[in-house]
Amino acid sequence: MNVLLCPLSDPGYLYPALAAGRELSRRGHTVQVLGGPDAAPAVTAAGLGPAAVAGRAALSVTHWTVRGPEQYAAVAGAVRALRPDVLVTSVLNHGALVAAEAAGLPVVVLGLAAHLWPYRTGPDDGCGRAWRLARTLEHYTALREGAGLAPRRDRFPDTPLLGTAFLLRGHPVMEVPGAELPPAVRHVGPCWWEPAPPVPEPLPAGGPVAYVHLGRTFGGSSLWPRLNAAFASGTYRAVVELGRSGAPEAAPDARLAIGRRAWMGPLVERADLVLTNATSAPVLAALLYGKPLLVAPNGSEQQVLAAACLRAGVARRLPEAGADAAALRGAVEDTGRDPGLCARVREVGGLLADGKSEARAADAVESAAR
Repeated sequence: MNVLLCPLSDPGYLYPALAAGRELSRRGHTVQVLGGPDAAPAVTAAGLGPAAVAGRAALSVTHWTVRGPEQYAAVAGAVRALRPDVLVTSVLNHGALVAAEAAGLPVVVLGLAAHLWPYRTGPDDGCGRAWRLARTLEHYTALREGAGLAPRRDRFPDTPLLGTAFLLRGHPVMEVPGAELPPAVRHVGPCWWEPAPPVPEPLPAGGPVAYVHLGRTFGGSSLWPRLNAAFASGTYRAVVELGRSGAPEAAPDARLAIGRRAWMGPLVERADLVLTNATSAPVLAALLYGKPLLVAPNGSEQQVLAAACLRAGVARRLPEAGADAAALRGAVEDTGRDPGLCARVREVGGLLADGKSEARAADAVESAAR
């Protein structure tokens, strides 16, 4: 079987696809990768030499709403050149969905840690699922029309976004109780892989450490004022991963070590808690390494995933913007030393870390290609 991986090239999307690709390669399948130029080092580290290169912005999640035509052109060109039997892509890579449909190919979509869109049945958790689906379909439909494909007549509006199979990287415990997922959607687990760091990075000395991972603000509140207040005093220090956020805004007296890194596991493993806007990679890392979560969501998937973590009992919520320093500092201290929270994190993390997620993802790809 000839598999084309065409995920978004940002680490949170690229690395799970490479994890699945490594397992497919181990099973004897030919695995080829389409990625942006920045993806090449990770692809090489995964032992899956890049087969095709897209433009720098075409496969960036930052530009997914406006780069659909470039996504489509890049994936369609790779399909013509490499002649795959099946595509493996990321949620929000609509160019791959449209290219697969145009070529008559099955496509497996790697989703996030929780389902973003409406369930088939079940209660509404107030996280804007219907609105989020409508906005996503606007971009998908415009791209599909631009590609000249005939109108679809699907029973459910989310059907074209789910591909042949849609794989969630969390666990059912993170979904709304009593909700029914669409038939194409299944949980496979984290598909956790990342390149090894070049050298071990020292953690700040002098007390327990929080690993902080910043997401985009989407017009919401920046975490920096709360970080500066929470870590100006108290027992905790913090290592801050800037992720796809903007420039750091650390106060001179805040005990914060700041950087952009291509990996997080070794730091999360040695940290005492994880503070995040609630995107999939830091949430899954915290659970896999047994670290309690403190969440501060803004937009996009952050609200859904933060609600999932709170519902599953693996997180507390950081006080909102404007809270005083004592409340913020107390939230960090209390989260790190809550024995019930830590026990629940280890329990849910154990459900995720069963070592079978890449195998389940590879099974889904093999089944889709039959």
